[in-house]
Amino acid sequence: MSSVTLNISTSPHLVKGISTDYIMKQVVLALMPAVGFAVYNFGFNGLLVIATSVVSCVLTEHVLCRISGKETTISDWSAMITGLLLGMTLPPIFPLWMTFLGGVISIALGKFVFGGLGYNVFNPALVGRAFLQAAFPVAITTWYPSKAMDRFSAIDASVLTFPFAEPVTDGVSGATPLSAFKFDHVVTSGYELMMGFTSGSLGETSAIFILLGGLYLVARKMMNWRIPIAILVTVYLFSGVLHLIDSQVYPTPQFMLFSGGLMLGAVFMATDMVASPITSWGVVVYGAFIGVMVVVIRIWGGLPEGVMYAILLANATSPHIDKLIQPRVYGTKKTVRI
Repeated sequence: MSSVTLNISTSPHLVKGISTDYIMKQVVLALMPAVGFAVYNFGFNGLLVIATSVVSCVLTEHVLCRISGKETTISDWSAMITGLLLGMTLPPIFPLWMTFLGGVISIALGKFVFGGLGYNVFNPALVGRAFLQAAFPVAITTWYPSKAMDRFSAIDASVLTFPFAEPVTDGVSGATPLSAFKFDHVVTSGYELMMGFTSGSLGETSAIFILLGGLYLVARKMMNWRIPIAILVTVYLFSGVLHLIDSQVYPTPQFMLFSGGLMLGAVFMATDMVASPITSWGVVVYGAFIGVMVVVIRIWGGLPEGVMYAILLANATSPHIDKLIQPRVYGTKKTVRI
C-alpha cells in the first residue's frame, strides 16, 4: 500500500505570481483604444503631444535612476503609463516643450522624490498636469476642434513653439463642453459627448473607449471597480438632484458624466493602486469624495473642470481614510466607543 504525504503550509498558497511590469503592460494595453481614438480625432498634433509626454517621462525616470546610482526602472512600464495619462490630459495643440517639462515634473516631483513606484502619495501624471495648469494657464486652455480636415496633413504652429516663446495657434480654437456650460450656459448633447464629437483635451473625447479599457482591467482583476463606480454614481446622483431642483441652472447628470476628464480620471487615475485606499469601504468613501468634489468645483468653482483637483485632494486623504475605516479582525468583537 503506497503512502500519501500531506503537506501543510500557511497562506498565501500562490502557484504563480503576477509581476508589476505585467500589470503595467495590461494598463498600457487598456489605454490604447482611447489613445488611438484621440490620435484619430486630432491627428499629428495629438500624436506628437502624447509621444513627447511618454518620451519625457521615460527619459526622466532613466536619468534620475542613473544619477542616484540605481538600476533603471523604465522596464516596469510605469513611466510609460504616466506619460500616456499626462498626454491625454493635455490639449492637442499644447506646445511640445511644455509637454516635455510636464513629463519631467510628473516623474521627478510626483514619483521619484517619494521613493519611486509604490511610494508616490499622488498620481504622478496629475502632479505634472497641476504644474502645467499653474505655469501655463493660457496654453493649457487653448483648444482645437476635433476631426479637422487637415489633421493628418499639417501640424499647428503652437505645437512646435520654440521654448519660452509665446504659442501662436494656426487653427480655430473653440470652447470645451464644460467651459461652454460654465461661461455661456450652453449644454452639449449627451450623444456628442459619448461619441467624442467635441473639443477638449486628448482624453476628454474618448469616454466610450476609456470605459472599454476599464472593463478590460476589471475583467483581468487588475483594477478595483469600486472606485470608478463610486465616483460615477456619486456624480450622477449629486448632479441629478441639482438638475431636479432647477433644470435651467444645473446640467443633466448625463452631461456631467461624459463631459471633461471624468471618465479618464475615474478609470485610470483615481484607481492608482498606491495613492488610493485599500479597504473595501475606504475605496467607496474615497470615490464618493472625488465625485462630490468634481460636482462642487464644476458648478460653484471658478474653473470649469474639477477632476484633477478632486483626485489630488482624495490622494492626500487616502491614508486617513484607511486609518479611520478599518475592517474588523476576524474572530474579534466590534469595539464600541462611548
